[in-house]
Amino acid sequence: MTTAVPVRRHRHRDPPRPDGEGRRADHGAWFLVLPALIPILLLSVGPLLYGTALAFTDAQSGRTAPTQWVGLLNFRDLLHDRLFWESFRIGLLWAVGVTVPQFLLALGLALLLNQNLRFRWLARSLAIIPWAMPEVVVGIMWRLVYHPDAGVLNETLSGLGLAGDTDWLSGLATALPAVVVVGIWAGMPQTTVALLAGLQNTPHELHEAAALDGAGAWRRFLTVTWPAIRPVALSISALNFIWNVNSFALVYVLTNGGPGGRTRLPMLFAYEEAFRYGQFGYAAAMGCVMVAVISVLLAGYLAGRLRGGDA
Repeated sequence: MTTAVPVRRHRHRDPPRPDGEGRRADHGAWFLVLPALIPILLLSVGPLLYGTALAFTDAQSGRTAPTQWVGLLNFRDLLHDRLFWESFRIGLLWAVGVTVPQFLLALGLALLLNQNLRFRWLARSLAIIPWAMPEVVVGIMWRLVYHPDAGVLNETLSGLGLAGDTDWLSGLATALPAVVVVGIWAGMPQTTVALLAGLQNTPHELHEAAALDGAGAWRRFLTVTWPAIRPVALSISALNFIWNVNSFALVYVLTNGGPGGRTRLPMLFAYEEAFRYGQFGYAAAMGCVMVAVISVLLAGYLAGRLRGGDA
């Protein structure tokens, strides 16, 4: 009786390339990347480095004396600036107040648009209209809606027999909630589109199998739908929160930070310090703090993605 001798199979390995060929391939790769890299360096990295350097100076507008290097003086003043930290608190309230309802409403809308409804294509087209509008246009439109004398909102409330003379954007108690509503409305389409894409990638057979097992709609959502869209939901929520912390244009058009600083977000506060009061160095220090905060949030998001194996 003969014993079969196992045949050792060797992996096929490509012959090593000469050093000159490898260097030429690397140079070719850099050449292909340059058209995308140059605008990033000029429009993002360059201004970021310049702003960081400016934060360590006493640069001011209209100043005839040369700019002096002051080290960490601007950052030390920031630590004791009550108005800046108040704007930081308002910014966190704004970011949470917009991101959480935005996600919940967008999830409901995505679930609805994922159903086999008549004119679904039209509903999907209408749902993304706010996303196609510039923030300045959105702000102007909602200023008209909130107008205390001729606004649509007050006219509707008057028609229902309710108080229809509220100055929504100038009231101390109503300004921030009114702006949050606009932020939710303006940001819902992109969240809806992302969640709808995740829903459409969920195998329909899983829903049919769960229904045959007697699972109701809520049970199917928890066991089938949510696990399938969870990576997309976490990603879009984290990115929305970072974008909302970094908001500027919408609030600037609606309230310009008023009344009494109740809607003054950190980026708006830095803008006022730079272009209203001319404190370029101090405003640059505020920008550095915000870049650091956003970088920490982004690093936490990326670490969570890598830990969860979703990267």
